[in-house]
Amino acid sequence: MASAPAIDGAAALDEFRSEARAWLAANFPASLKGKDNSLSALEGPHDPTDDDRAWTQAMGAKGWGVPTWPAAYGGGGLDRHQARVLQEEMGRIGAWNPIGGMGVMMFGPTLLEYGSEEQKLQHIPAIAKSEVRWCQGYSEPGAGSDLASLQTFAEDMGDHYLVNGQKTWTSGGQWADKCFALVRTDKSQKHGGISFLLIDMTSPGVEVKPIRMISGQSPFCETFFTNVKVPKGNLVGREGQGWEIGTRLLQHERNSLSGGSGASRMFAGKPLSQLAKEYRGANDDGAVADTDLRMRIVRHEMDQRAFMLTLRRAAMEAKSNQGPSAATSIMKNVGARLTQDRAELSVEIMGMAGLGWEGAGFSEAELTQTRTWLWGKAVSIYGGSTEIQNNVIAKRILGMLDHQ
Repeated sequence: MASAPAIDGAAALDEFRSEARAWLAANFPASLKGKDNSLSALEGPHDPTDDDRAWTQAMGAKGWGVPTWPAAYGGGGLDRHQARVLQEEMGRIGAWNPIGGMGVMMFGPTLLEYGSEEQKLQHIPAIAKSEVRWCQGYSEPGAGSDLASLQTFAEDMGDHYLVNGQKTWTSGGQWADKCFALVRTDKSQKHGGISFLLIDMTSPGVEVKPIRMISGQSPFCETFFTNVKVPKGNLVGREGQGWEIGTRLLQHERNSLSGGSGASRMFAGKPLSQLAKEYRGANDDGAVADTDLRMRIVRHEMDQRAFMLTLRRAAMEAKSNQGPSAATSIMKNVGARLTQDRAELSVEIMGMAGLGWEGAGFSEAELTQTRTWLWGKAVSIYGGSTEIQNNVIAKRILGMLDHQ
């Protein structure tokens, strides 16, 4: 008798697998197989093909771009077991999720927890269909690691707020439609004077200036707010609750950066062992010729696989409890280290070919590797620096307190 529910559950999951397989076969364009060009916070708008648009619209209409979000708000309404099956079936045919960006990885999950019903109905469906692009207004020139020192001020004007101030490192700000921002509504309190506000990036008084990185890209902006009017209805939660909401959002961000598709992007590309054989040669046994390099590649790949398995376990625990926890800080730090280690190993393997910037003497893959290596220097900073994550781990996981 006790085994009947498990049998029924397995049968239902098999039925869902058949449904997902049939739907994907009917809706995923074969031309897009293995060509994951989904948008991220660090990429500008792409020129989509007809197949790109059709695939995005299909996934958005089905709600499977955000499979576990409630169907009432445009999500898929799937449980974690069904979501895993969907991921497996997509992987089987080389399909990928075209619904992404900061709305999915950070703002949407946070709004589902803290937003009013009106705010959820207004914003979540558009995120689920990839119709609106969001950016994050957190860091300021004088409030980076010490984010609670932020000074962007939202003055209460009765039926609206008047926002003045500056944000920096606004990822994708020049392409975003809307911004979720931490602002100060009370100057007499540090943490307790911060609120969480939604700002339309097309509002008069909003100005963005892209920041050019060492990699040659400009994915970040300085963002200026000068007498920007924001309706009172754009306040998420209550005044003074911004620090609580904002830190919860950061947990979702770290979870996304270190897990799922984020982790897949970290380790995307040709296996290091294959790269080493191409650039350094192989011995008579077909292994990487350089013994020391071979051992370091093996250690890296062991760490990477252990990390991916740990991510899978943590994701299952998060879905069965109350979402991501402070443990995401551990994943963020480990993921950042592995990402940088992989980039350093790749450049070492390629030698001078991995240091090209331009010119006919380098392949496109080699030039991409140079920029990937330089871009990787930021992964231990954005989403909360390694030092900040260490503080979170010490205080919230290990229970260590500051001593005066």
